[in-house]
Amino acid sequence: AEYLLTLDPPCEYICVSFAQKGQDLQELIDIMDRLNIPQNKRPKICPKIEKPQAYSNLEGIIAKSQALMVARGDLGVELGLNRVPFAQKLCIQRAKQAGLFVITATQMVESMIENPVPTRAEVSDLANAVWDGTDAVMLSGEAASGKFPVEAVMAEASAVREAETVKHRVRQGCPHVLVGGGSIPLRPPKVLNCGMALKRQEIDHSKRKTKVVASLGPASWSEEMLPKMIMAGTDIFRLNCSHRRGGDFERVYPLIRRLSKELGRKVEVLGDLQGPKFRVAELQGDPVPLIEGDVFEFGICKDDNDHIRPGRITMKSTIEQRALVKAAKVGIELLIEDGLMKVQVVEKLSDMELKVKVVQGGKLKARKGVNVPDVEIDCAALTEKDIEDAEYLLTLDPPCEYICVSFAQKGQDLQELIDIMDRLKVPQEKRPKICPKIEKPQALTNIEGIISKSQALMVARGDFGVELKVERVPFAQKLLIKRAKEAGLFVITATQMVESMIE
Repeated sequence: AEYLLTLDPPCEYICVSFAQKGQDLQELIDIMDRLNIPQNKRPKICPKIEKPQAYSNLEGIIAKSQALMVARGDLGVELGLNRVPFAQKLCIQRAKQAGLFVITATQMVESMIENPVPTRAEVSDLANAVWDGTDAVMLSGEAASGKFPVEAVMAEASAVREAETVKHRVRQGCPHVLVGGGSIPLRPPKVLNCGMALKRQEIDHSKRKTKVVASLGPASWSEEMLPKMIMAGTDIFRLNCSHRRGGDFERVYPLIRRLSKELGRKVEVLGDLQGPKFRVAELQGDPVPLIEGDVFEFGICKDDNDHIRPGRITMKSTIEQRALVKAAKVGIELLIEDGLMKVQVVEKLSDMELKVKVVQGGKLKARKGVNVPDVEIDCAALTEKDIEDAEYLLTLDPPCEYICVSFAQKGQDLQELIDIMDRLKVPQEKRPKICPKIEKPQALTNIEGIISKSQALMVARGDFGVELKVERVPFAQKLLIKRAKEAGLFVITATQMVESMIE
């Protein structure tokens, strides 16, 4: 502190870690007095709220502060991770009422220590901090020791700026928390008691209303793991039809039904159709460098040997991929590998061939995904594989509870699934709920038509974040959930919810 207080010009803030009461800050004030620091040169005192005891004594802490940091690291350890979001809201609101500058810190974009882009959950966290009223968001290890410090700064700056632009709309258009799932809004009192953050953590999961959906795969679908997943709290198992092969679903589905009955737990099943996927073709040799400004041919494979090579990017000839190239117009961008690389159409040679200029470079590998945010692709929502998978799901006994339609853009996309149910003469009482996955910007324009043919809805933030941009997803998520709930739909929020727990 003595070193910081002798800096010229003075630093703007000094943080006091683990502050529990006003007296903890008085110690720093006493040092300033002893060193005769003039009032106009004194840094702002910023207590770090990371001990539960601070919430009992927050008024005394605020009285001696000019700023405040919600330091979620140790706070999450001592208070419990699940209690931190509510505590954060209370702390920010009270500090802003007192006129303090507020910083929200710790694990804001933690994944960027190792990765060049943030997760959807991290961007949502940043947006919610801004909507709560924070004045600053802090990078820790992401900037101090991570592999992508510049990108982390850019990611935070982009996310908070986007959140700022819609903050007034969030307040106007999105509902307050509802009491007991009813229609009476719980409006926060003008003066909050921050001791509310110390309420006991709820551990009675029999009262939990929000369902947990777990995707099944090799780590979880064995006869040994399934009962553990059920007892841990899984309410709905997702069968991802992208990975339907080798009789795995035929083995797992009856196992889920038997185990849930034996364990006395209600467990539902969601079948998720893959939908049309767009990918570049195979490589002729090594990964191809895409250098900004270079012009490439981009087209449908002319034959089985028309692989990706310097100067040419290809896609295999499928109904969906031919429709993508046909729909492409001069000026639109094609995003490759979740947007890590971008090319822009500069010339349309035919319905099968384009010329593109590299806007954002990288090394292009085989079979990487392609997204086209600005185009509504004129092709069936259900591929041949989807139709086969849907027919399998619709013959299950007992029936699965939900079927997801991926990349739904309009109501007609869901009608294709309804038509299959009609063709198979599936009785109304045995029809799974139709759940469109909202992952294309075009769905936002056509949401009323989509909702009219749905009984559920999934905010699928993966491709949605690529096409809409991750910074815009949190606001879109709020709007979608609000509209779907108004229409009486069951809503699932998905993708990168606890991504870090993969490792």
